Amino acid sequence: MSKLLIDALAAAFLATVWYVWGSRYNRRKGMRALRWFEAACSVSGEVVESHWGNISQLHAKLRFAAHWFENAHVTIRLVPRPLPIQWLFSIWHKQKETLTFVADLDGQHGLSLELLRHRWVTHKHIHTSTEAQHWTVSRPGPVILTTRTQWAQELTPVVNTLMTSRGHDLISVRFRRSSPHLEATVALDAITDEEAAIGFLGVLRELASSASAQRQ
Repeated sequence: MSKLLIDALAAAFLATVWYVWGSRYNRRKGMRALRWFEAACSVSGEVVESHWGNISQLHAKLRFAAHWFENAHVTIRLVPRPLPIQWLFSIWHKQKETLTFVADLDGQHGLSLELLRHRWVTHKHIHTSTEAQHWTVSRPGPVILTTRTQWAQELTPVVNTLMTSRGHDLISVRFRRSSPHLEATVALDAITDEEAAIGFLGVLRELASSASAQRQ
């Protein structure tokens, strides 16, 4: 057997081992996050169906009690660990693993809004020269940058909800007038256990309530 053939067989073996390991790792991680989310929904809802769209996406359909959410779905997106090239590419681009919740809200919905939440926080002590001791240092509250030329009053309850500490892990939130009405994405690393999943579900409920408040 030639050295070239041996190298090819060894490479194929390593690729197979990597693929199996990556697939199992993704499945365990995805199913663990889904179980935590299902446990968080146990009082008001349940997972009725789940399937893998590919090696890095887990989809689940949920059913909630009345006046919660309708046509609810969860998508868990993982980095493509089974495929080394794609995995390295995702690391290079700092791709985040996420959990996205999509649902319709009860009743007619008229809010159209997209919020992207990027935070940069530092506790590093800044040394200033003696000549700059007359500076006045202030710590501002949350800053909102918007593309809207006019601020609609109905947006305030939703934005206030997102400004709470429990909503800080949300990556993005979208409200639409058409189905699906609500789409919220959180970093998968934020869903570390059942308690964290309960907190995320609570934020979703607060967002839905805030959106409903503007119809009243």
